[in-house]
Amino acid sequence: MTRKDGRAALAVGGLSAVLASTCCLGPLILVALGFSGAWIGNLTVLEPYRPIFILAALTALFFAWRRIFRPASACEPGQVCAVPKVRTAYKLIFWIVAALILIALGFPYVVPFFY
Repeated sequence: MTRKDGRAALAVGGLSAVLASTCCLGPLILVALGFSGAWIGNLTVLEPYRPIFILAALTALFFAWRRIFRPASACEPGQVCAVPKVRTAYKLIFWIVAALILIALGFPYVVPFFY
């Protein structure tokens, strides 16, 4: 997370969000896509690590927010954060990752409605 543009923090946040929802959301998506088998039940092995993944995702999201939503005047000319198109793309990716994290946080409470 030493990059100045926040890309690494966004990547870590997105990966953590996916890992946090793997135990619960993964099997449902695989079954909905037509995959089946007893091996799908093995995805619940990651459930004890869910709080760690969520904490990592929220931490990475905080650092990405600090980098992405700082004023453009704080960027030196020629840096990636000074380009408006790049700033807009990073903001969009940030909100997508934030939505993934919200899904990962709320999915265990919503999943009983699907079964």
